[in-house]
Amino acid sequence: MWLSKQMRPEAAASGADLGVTTISGRQVGVVTRGEVRDLPVYGPGGYLWTPANGSAVLVVKGGPGGEEQCVAGARPAEDPADIRPGEVYIYGPGGNAVYLRQDGGVEIRGERVSITGKLTVNGQAWAPGETEKEE
Repeated sequence: MWLSKQMRPEAAASGADLGVTTISGRQVGVVTRGEVRDLPVYGPGGYLWTPANGSAVLVVKGGPGGEEQCVAGARPAEDPADIRPGEVYIYGPGGNAVYLRQDGGVEIRGERVSITGKLTVNGQAWAPGETEKEE
C-alpha cells in the first residue's frame, strides 16, 4: 500500500504554453518557462504573421519529449464585441482591419487602402470618373 502511493504516474506535460516574444521576425524568441530562440511561426494557409516583441503567443510543443516547438498564434489585441461564430476578423498595427461578416458583408478599415489590379463593383469594371480625383 505504501509502495503504490509512492509510484504515482508522472503528471502529463502540457503540449502548449503561453509565452511572450522577446525577438520578433520569421524565427522568434519566446519566454515560457525559459527563453527559446529561433522558433518558426505557423499560421493558417495563406496568412503570414510575425509577432511583435512583447506579444502573448501560443507555443505548441511536439516531437518526443516536447523539445520541438513553434509559435502558433497570439492573444488578440482587440476583439469586436459583436463577432459571431464563423466570422473572420484580421487586424494589424495602427487600427487597420478586414472583417468578414456572417451576413456576407466585408469591412475594410485602414489609414490608406491600396488596390492593385482590376476593380469591379457589382460585376462592372470600376474606373474613377471625371469628377473624382485619384491620389
